[in-house]
Amino acid sequence: MGKPTILVVDDESHIVELVRFNLEKEGYNVISAQDGLKAYKMAAEHKPDLIVLDVMLPEMDGFEVCRQIQKDIEMAEIPIIMLTARSEEIDKVLGLEIGADDYITKPFSPRELIARVKARLRRITAKQQNPEISGQVIRINDLIIDPDRFEVVIDGTRLELTPKEFELLRILAKNRGRVLSREFLLETIWGYEYIGDSRTVDVHIRHLRQKLESDPANPRYIETVRGVGYKFKEKS
Repeated sequence: MGKPTILVVDDESHIVELVRFNLEKEGYNVISAQDGLKAYKMAAEHKPDLIVLDVMLPEMDGFEVCRQIQKDIEMAEIPIIMLTARSEEIDKVLGLEIGADDYITKPFSPRELIARVKARLRRITAKQQNPEISGQVIRINDLIIDPDRFEVVIDGTRLELTPKEFELLRILAKNRGRVLSREFLLETIWGYEYIGDSRTVDVHIRHLRQKLESDPANPRYIETVRGVGYKFKEKS
């Protein structure tokens, strides 16, 4: 197996070179872009193993790059770590909602970035090596979850889910009736002890409900257990 390739996207050349230096020191191949349009084209051409993506970019901002990648079935599972000089909560929430895997605010420690890159790539490797991730179709009333096809169908309609939303739904449905804590879901889906807070799970649950539930305010499938986490209802 060759060295993982990482696409680094930032319009500040000194940031690109800083990240490149540290990633190459760890043995990764690095390609780079300094605007969003070029970043998307490079992602489509090279299919990198991971993308480090700045939010504020010319031509196409990082959020839109992330959205377009998520829409492409060949790139949807590429993990994305977003960078930003801004620290507003709305930026973080938006990044998570559109499918980013992680979020780091500038200025950042190169050591922290490397740790997060390694954690994301370990998670991908573990998923590829774990046959349990694929296989058994889950059927609950009018809901069908097919891991091999990466497909969720409800009432005959196929849902468009991000990889994180799909995995969150799969784990909750597989553990139907059991309360799963936010910490457990973070560890299981994100693959490491998330440096941040458990609102990451809440954001994804809210987005998942908007797609899954006819009335997200009164969920039929995913129940909130206050102060603990979530469970897939035994009777939906």
